[in-house]
Amino acid sequence: MRQKALNVPGMEHPMGVPLACRVGNVVHTSAVLGKDPQTGEVPADADSQARHCFATLRAVLAAGGLDFGDVVKITIFVKDNADRDAVFAHWGAHFPDPAHMPARHTLVQPLRNGMLVQLEAIAVARD
Repeated sequence: MRQKALNVPGMEHPMGVPLACRVGNVVHTSAVLGKDPQTGEVPADADSQARHCFATLRAVLAAGGLDFGDVVKITIFVKDNADRDAVFAHWGAHFPDPAHMPARHTLVQPLRNGMLVQLEAIAVARD
């Protein structure tokens, strides 16, 4: 098989679905959730969830040998349009240079299980 499943401790899916998959130099994530990987808890606020999303994304990218500089697109899902500002503060912290940002698309979706924020990303390794 060409696929290499990527996971992050504390973020394992109960059905065994990997957090991301790498084929060649491309990594696609599954849904990157806003839960705390240490406790398994889902924070009640969008800011904390966004922080956990970006921290988990960093960890899954590292598991695949990549970093934020390899990300080419992020899709952001928010439960409420009012949560965009919380997410974009973290976005700006991780991608501060407008000349070197990935593409981004934000969608308002009816997220489940207390989730206010989720991400999906595509990254391409430099190797």
